[in-house]
Amino acid sequence: MLALGALSLGAFGIGLTEFVVVGLLGPLGDDLDVSISTAGLLVTGYAASVAIGAPIMTAAGTRLPRKTMLVILMALFIAGNVLAAKAPDYGVLMTGRVVSALCHGAFMGIGPVMAASLVAPERRSRAIALMMTGLTLSNVVGVPFGTALGQQLGWRAAFWGIAIIGAVSLAAIIAFVPSRPSDTGGSLRAELAVFRRPQVWQVLTVTMLGWGAAYAAITFLEPILTRVSGFDTGAVPWLLILFGVGLTAGNLLGGRLADRALMPTLYGTITAATAALVVFALAAPYAVPAAIMVFVLGAAGFAMVPVFQTRVMDVAKEAPSLASSVNAAAFNVGIALSAWFGGLAIDGGLGLLAPVWIGVALGLAALAAAAASGKAERKTEVREQVAA
Repeated sequence: MLALGALSLGAFGIGLTEFVVVGLLGPLGDDLDVSISTAGLLVTGYAASVAIGAPIMTAAGTRLPRKTMLVILMALFIAGNVLAAKAPDYGVLMTGRVVSALCHGAFMGIGPVMAASLVAPERRSRAIALMMTGLTLSNVVGVPFGTALGQQLGWRAAFWGIAIIGAVSLAAIIAFVPSRPSDTGGSLRAELAVFRRPQVWQVLTVTMLGWGAAYAAITFLEPILTRVSGFDTGAVPWLLILFGVGLTAGNLLGGRLADRALMPTLYGTITAATAALVVFALAAPYAVPAAIMVFVLGAAGFAMVPVFQTRVMDVAKEAPSLASSVNAAAFNVGIALSAWFGGLAIDGGLGLLAPVWIGVALGLAALAAAAASGKAERKTEVREQVAA
């Protein structure tokens, strides 16, 4: 459990870096003299860097023990946050975000594989969910704290705090994650071979669309709550705590359900997340219903995470680390696209709720892609049975 806790702590720091900007878009925009949509590109740029860096960093470390890679990645994460904290302008801040992001995808790809290897096979989705609890707790505790800290002491203080948390995470990984010199991936050629399978790309597409749907609302949650729902800025940290509680509950529930029935849980979680977006779009102008839906959005969205992660490990058994890292990249391609399209919609005069409706469209596309993937898998199973 200490090893899982160390991995979860690492995920906590990484999640805090990614999500803390959501609560600071307004102060960042004001201080750096950029628009809300331009400040939102700090989310898009981070996500795009994760998408690019995840397979590259994981492939580069294929021959290294997984623990060694986790240590290297966390050190890079700390460096990126220090750079962000000292940034004199928007460009340097974006650079710090990019440096931090380079470690994100590989860490969140290797970490779940390590977590799953620490428990019995029938409990692997729950182990992945426990590791991902660090990601969700970064929203329950970290993001509201970082938002409040940034509002009181300036946004730089939030990034200094993250760098300190990163240092503690690094120490915990060194101390508690088991060192297994033989615990490495295969050859790079063997790892890459799994990407010849159409099924792997179908699963990655589901991840991209499904998480893009969830993040369409999350990216612009702070301005929606203050400018559409009418909450004061001081209420935002408390609403983000509510959001984070939903994330944690949904993540743990998704892991438990995935261990029981993976494919039905896949369809069910995507459907629930899409429905939650529809209700949120309708409820956003009303403070109390909007607050309730903040919790529901978190729960429905993060219930998908352990499901997607387990699914890609199933279809790429021979290269779980690389496939899992590319899946983390797919998560962030979805984030980047939804944040970008959302910003374009806002700049085009469609209003702050336009990104939420974009998320609904992405959710429906994810459900269709998941159904197509399941159908293709059933056909493959039938052919194999006939051949046998």
